[in-house]
Amino acid sequence: MVRVAAEVAPIPRGDDGAPVFREPWEAHAFAMTLALYEQGLFTWTEWAAALSDEIKKAQGTSDCDDGSTYYHHWLAAIEQLVRDKGIASEQVLEERRDAWDRAAHATPHGQPILLANDPFR
Repeated sequence: MVRVAAEVAPIPRGDDGAPVFREPWEAHAFAMTLALYEQGLFTWTEWAAALSDEIKKAQGTSDCDDGSTYYHHWLAAIEQLVRDKGIASEQVLEERRDAWDRAAHATPHGQPILLANDPFR
């Protein structure tokens, strides 16, 4: 995965060299995208188009466009590609979102959120 990141989408880094992900889920979304790309789910051109479409949709609905929602668009783009490629349906994605939400609410503060914490699992 490091090779793919270096070739097609280096991890965004600040002036100090540290990753610029503000939250762990942003880094996870980035890593998922690279892993799916490396597995051949989509081309980088398809990915760029999907991300661009999501950003344009958001801008059409008064997105704040200050960079704070970038990884929300990133996640929406990867979900759309997963649906388009028949990897997962909207229902499956919604079920997974709900499971993560339940897990987050069931996880003690300061602990990692794990799907195993979903009380309905």
